[in-house]
Amino acid sequence: LSHPECYGGLVFTSPRALEAIKICLKENSKNEAWLKSLKQRWNTKPAYVVGKATASLVEEIGLIPQGDKSGNAEKLAEYICSREKPSSSALLFPCGALKREVLPTALREKGIPLESLTVYQTTQHTDLQESLSRYFSQQGVPASVVFFSPSGVKFCLQHIQKLSGDFINHIKFAAIGPTTAEAMEAAGIPVRCTAESPTPQDLAAGIQRALRLQNC
Repeated sequence: LSHPECYGGLVFTSPRALEAIKICLKENSKNEAWLKSLKQRWNTKPAYVVGKATASLVEEIGLIPQGDKSGNAEKLAEYICSREKPSSSALLFPCGALKREVLPTALREKGIPLESLTVYQTTQHTDLQESLSRYFSQQGVPASVVFFSPSGVKFCLQHIQKLSGDFINHIKFAAIGPTTAEAMEAAGIPVRCTAESPTPQDLAAGIQRALRLQNC
């Protein structure tokens, strides 16, 4: 972030990446430099984002997001490719250790340079199993379960399967987007609905439709 002159813009596909940057900017010297000149210099370049949640965090650090209606990495890659020229300055891509290669591959195929920088690690929450066990013991088997990321599938599904037992087929599983839906299907879980866009409104509408179909 200290060298905007080296890059053609920024790419964000996760709110976690923005949280990492905000932690970095909490240091007084870095925050001062950001407010004094770096923010303005980055704002002469595009800040591409995958959705509205990420866009709002980009705005919080003073940048202007672009592409927030894309909704997933595939569509964001198409948006970037329609605006960037091959062999231009590299786009800086702060990301997680478990990032998918969809966006980097799509940009590479179009000759658009991208520099990935791992800024966070996804791990299982230490209280995850205990929290799920407490929920099932108090509330019983839920009517629906929503996954918001492939890592959520990776860390939670085994516990949900164990706690649900024979009743797992009664649960309507939903996904926030196509990437998460793919991870669920790969794990053998039927996806009853995928949000049309990664917003609370579209997700709620999809779950309501799935539950209505169950009751028909």
